[in-house]
Amino acid sequence: MNDYPQIADHGLIGDLQTAALVSSDGTIDWFCSPRFDSPSIFASLLDREKGGRFSISPKAETFEVKQLYFPDTAVLVTRFLTEEGVGELIDFMPATGEAASERHRLVRIVRCVRGSMDFDIEVSPRFDYGRSSHQVTVGDGVATFTTDATVLTVSLVRHPDDERLAEIDPAPDGDLRASVRLVEGQLRGIVLETAPSGAPGVVPVAEAKRLFDDTVHFWQDWVEQSTYTGRWREEVQRSAITLKLLTYAPTGGLVAAPTAGLPEQIGGERNWDYRFTWVRDASFSVRTLVRLGYTAEAAAFGAWLRDRVTEQAGSATGPLNIMYRVDGDPELDEETIEGWEGYRGSYPVRIGNGAAGQLQLDIYGEALDAVYQVDRSGIEIGQPGWKALTQLLDWLADNWDQPEEGIWETRGGRKDFTYGRLMCWVAFDRGIRLAATHGRPAPLKRWRSARDAIYNQIMEKGWNEERRAFVQQYGETVLDASLLKMSQVGFISPQDPMWLDTLRAMEEELVSDSLVYRYDPSASPDGLAGSEGTFSLCTFLYVDALARAGRLAEARITFEKMLTYANRLGLFSEEIALTGEQLGNFPQAFTHLALIDAALTLNDRLDGHHPDRVM
Repeated sequence: MNDYPQIADHGLIGDLQTAALVSSDGTIDWFCSPRFDSPSIFASLLDREKGGRFSISPKAETFEVKQLYFPDTAVLVTRFLTEEGVGELIDFMPATGEAASERHRLVRIVRCVRGSMDFDIEVSPRFDYGRSSHQVTVGDGVATFTTDATVLTVSLVRHPDDERLAEIDPAPDGDLRASVRLVEGQLRGIVLETAPSGAPGVVPVAEAKRLFDDTVHFWQDWVEQSTYTGRWREEVQRSAITLKLLTYAPTGGLVAAPTAGLPEQIGGERNWDYRFTWVRDASFSVRTLVRLGYTAEAAAFGAWLRDRVTEQAGSATGPLNIMYRVDGDPELDEETIEGWEGYRGSYPVRIGNGAAGQLQLDIYGEALDAVYQVDRSGIEIGQPGWKALTQLLDWLADNWDQPEEGIWETRGGRKDFTYGRLMCWVAFDRGIRLAATHGRPAPLKRWRSARDAIYNQIMEKGWNEERRAFVQQYGETVLDASLLKMSQVGFISPQDPMWLDTLRAMEEELVSDSLVYRYDPSASPDGLAGSEGTFSLCTFLYVDALARAGRLAEARITFEKMLTYANRLGLFSEEIALTGEQLGNFPQAFTHLALIDAALTLNDRLDGHHPDRVM
């Protein structure tokens, strides 16, 4: 199992409808098309033999690798250093646009910048998680893979009349292999295209350069829209670009991660499909993007959320599901890819997500807070949206006081989670604020009664006098890092003695040298076998809570330490193992959202600014 790359040993490229992971050895080992949640074409990250790959790497037996993003872009540059010379692999996907498309392009440019270099190329697709066979035809500098559902073309990048430095050779197994020798100054490449608009043809070098220039300008123009000028600007920008890459442009939906099946524990069963839009993640992204000045993206996410609130096509658990496909489809049936070994033996490999129908009451608070934040940015909710919102809050007024599965999607049964109640309080609080600000009709007496009842219940049942802390669930003593949001959402003052005691209790039980566990599974069984690493989201929530509590020196060193766990490109997965290895789906939107929030909050406090408590 040692022939798998580290999860963190990847960069991310994408076109705002799907994305690909590129390992540092030049292998694309994860790519789904035409959408993030579509079946895979390359997935050797989950099974080295059966998943499929697209690799470009030096022929040399040993080489050194350096990897970076072209400044302020999602264009990935992998540099190979050998005894004979230095070569570069430049990977990107031209932006597809806001209309849903079957057509997507992976552009891979290779060039020699010093000396000479021989490259080996392999294109080995395995369609539909390896379940669909394909045929391949080869022409002059082009090839076409065909299945019953997919057409995929491969085109060489070269001058029309230049020397043939590379040719595509079909292998007996239906894959393609090639090699190319370049000397200093020479540039070639390959363009892979799904659902091409016409017959494949060789791509001129000038066209490949134009695609590169257009993609660079697209990303740099987008980054310039940010209003953030504070500390850690490079880390904040990289996180913002990552969030943009995880956005499905046609609907504004944000996927939790572009991958499925990457484990929270190597060899364990906590291997989930994250290629969907969680109401929670999308809601948090609205708030974060507003703070960065990306109001158009915040409005798009808000529109996706408004559509879910308006249609209220949830399930038996309530008017909203906890997650949807990027187009808003609530059907996410979970299945296992039989015969795949999983990343480093982490089986099962799941696609779809069986947690979609869980009752998680916190999503209503997160949804209402997102609507509130968008409203504060100047984009008011219309009458149809307000009507749907009042119906949602009326449902919540009847249903908030019941056990649920909770934010962490545990599979150990419903319980009275404090965080769920907290976010129900947020839902009513934000609804009351919106009604008061705009004079909208609303049953304010009922909403205030529910809000105050939740507040009193949390103070009575969510507080554990023995632990001197707010706890994960009523009647228990287990702590939960999700409650680090209590001061952030304005439920309690960051200087309140009860809150400061809670912080101290969490530090004793959940914090490990700046890293934070979300909870202790051994103390609060979640229905799953195995353990997990520290949760990167929770570490950034901890930084935010420390900064709000005025513990700025501790907040800053904790934040700086956490940044050292990023990979060489500034990307984070979901969790950090005891060894410092990144675990879980990669890169994770939630982590990068929390990084941005922590950076902005800490920067404001260091500058002496104290924004409104509900920000």
